[in-house]
Amino acid sequence: MVNKLISKSQEFFNRKSGSILSAAAIIAVSYLGSALLGLIKNHLLAARFFGGMEADLDVYFAAFVIPDTLFQLLVVGAVSAAFIPVYQEYFELSEAKAHDLANAALTTVGSFLFIVSVVIVVFARPLAGLLTHFPPEKLDLMANLIRLMSVAQILFAISAFLTGVLQSQRRFLIPAIAPLLYNFGTIIGILFLSSRYGIYSAAIGVVIGAFLHMAIQLPTAKALGYWPKFSWKPKHPGVLSMIHLMPPRALALGLDQIERWVAVNLTSLLAAGSLSIFNFSRQLYVLPISLFGVSLSQASFPSLAREALSADKTQFKSTLSKAILQIFFFALPASVLVLVLRIPLVRLAFGARNFPWEATLLTGRSLAFLSLSIAPQAVTNSLTRALHALKDTKTPLVIGFITMVAFVGLAYFFGLVSEKSVAGITLALSLGNLLDFVLSYWAVRRKVGSLGISVRIAKMFVVSLFTGVSLWLPMRLLDQLIFDTTRTVPLIILTLVVSGVGFVVYLFFCWLFEIEELQDVLYIVKKVGNWRKILASSDEVLETTPTNI
Repeated sequence: MVNKLISKSQEFFNRKSGSILSAAAIIAVSYLGSALLGLIKNHLLAARFFGGMEADLDVYFAAFVIPDTLFQLLVVGAVSAAFIPVYQEYFELSEAKAHDLANAALTTVGSFLFIVSVVIVVFARPLAGLLTHFPPEKLDLMANLIRLMSVAQILFAISAFLTGVLQSQRRFLIPAIAPLLYNFGTIIGILFLSSRYGIYSAAIGVVIGAFLHMAIQLPTAKALGYWPKFSWKPKHPGVLSMIHLMPPRALALGLDQIERWVAVNLTSLLAAGSLSIFNFSRQLYVLPISLFGVSLSQASFPSLAREALSADKTQFKSTLSKAILQIFFFALPASVLVLVLRIPLVRLAFGARNFPWEATLLTGRSLAFLSLSIAPQAVTNSLTRALHALKDTKTPLVIGFITMVAFVGLAYFFGLVSEKSVAGITLALSLGNLLDFVLSYWAVRRKVGSLGISVRIAKMFVVSLFTGVSLWLPMRLLDQLIFDTTRTVPLIILTLVVSGVGFVVYLFFCWLFEIEELQDVLYIVKKVGNWRKILASSDEVLETTPTNI
C-alpha cells in the first residue's frame, strides 16, 4: 500500500504537462504560493529589523545585489537564452547526448561561477563601498553578508540547470515548487536564528533556501535519467553553441543589473529605510508580473523554441499571440487593483508595529507608480523569450541598453532632483519598463510580422480603465463610512470586498465589450469540478480561440 502511494506520488510530481495553459497554471499557482511566503518573509524582516534598525535591513537588501548579479549574468543568462534551445535540439536526437550536454554546460558555467565567487568573497568590502554610500561599520556588515550569500549562488547554479532540463521535458510542477522552498528556508533562518545572529539570520536562511531549491528537483531529474555530474568538456559543440548565444543575453541582463545597482546607490543617499521601502513596493509590483507574465512566458518558451525551428512561423505567432493576450487579460485588472488598493495591500503585507505610517504612505506611493507598468512588463517577458526562441539575443540587448540609459537619467532626475524620494526612483523604473515593452513589441513585429492583436489589447485597456474608475469611489466610501481599517480584520474584509467587486465589474465589462479571452475563463470554470480534465483539455482552449493573425 505504501509503495503504491509512493509510486502514485512520483507519477503525479513527474507528470508531463499537456499544454502551455496547464503548465502556466502550475507555474502561476507556485508563484502565488512563493509570493505569499515572500510576503511573510518580508513581513518578518520589517517586524524584526526595520524599526530602529532600518539601516541593517537596507544593508541586507544591498548585500544581496552583488552575488545575485553574478548569478543573473552567468547562470540565468546561460539557461534562459542559450541552454534550453540547444538542449532541446540535442534531446530531439538523443536523450543521452542531451544529458551529456547538460553536465558539460553545468560544469563549464559552474566552474567559472565558482572562480568569480571566490574573487567576490575576497573583495567584498571594496565592492560594498562601490555600490553604496553606507558608513564604514555598515560596509563591514554588508561585506560579511555578501560572503555568506555567495555560497547560495553555487547551489542555485546547479538548481537552475535542473530546472532547464525539467522544463525542456515539460515537467513544470517540481521546478514550480522549488521557489516556495527557497522562501521557506529564508523564513526558517529569520524565525529561529534572528534572536542570536540578528540580520545574519536572513543571509543564513538564503543559503538554506538555496539548498532546498536544488534538493527538491534532484529526484525528478533522476527519474528522467539525468543526474548532475562533473564533466569538463568546454569544447563540446553544444557548449560552444550555448556560449555563442550567451553574451548578448548576459549583457542584456547586465543592463538590468545596472538599473538595479543605480537604484541601490541612489536609495543609499536618501533617508534610512529607503532601500527597504523600494524592495517592499517592488515585491508587491512583481507579484502579478510573476503570477501572470513569467508563468505564461516560461510555459510557452519550450513550445516557442520548438516552433521557431520551422520556416513557417504561423504556429509560432499563434502561440505568442495567445500568450500575450492571456497575460494582458489577467495582468491589466491586477494592475488596477494594485493601484486602487495600494495602501491596504502595503498595510497587510508589511504593517508591523515597527513599520510606521509614513513608511506605509511612501511605499504606497512608490507602488502606485510601479502599478502603471505591471501589465506591459508582464508581457515583455514573453516578447523577450520569443526573440530568444528565434535565437535573436542581440535585439533584447540593444533594447536593454536604451531602457537602461533612460532609467538612469530619469532615476537621477526624479530621485534626487524632483521627487527627492524613493518614489521618484520607482517612477523612473515604471517609465523605463513601458519603454522596454514598446520597443520589444516593435522588434517582434519586425521579426515575424503583425500579430493582429492590437485592437483586442486596446479593448482590454479600456475595460480595465472603466474597472478602475468604478472601484475607486466604493473603496473610499467603504474605508471612511463602514470599515474601521485601523484594525487588521476590517482591513482584510475591505480588501476582499473591493477585490471581489472589481472581479465582477471586470468580467461584466469584458462581456459587454466582447473580450474573447473571457471565453477561456468560462471554459475552465465550467470544468472546475474536475481539475485533471481542465489541465488535459487546455490544449483545446489554446487552439479554438481565434488570434486574428
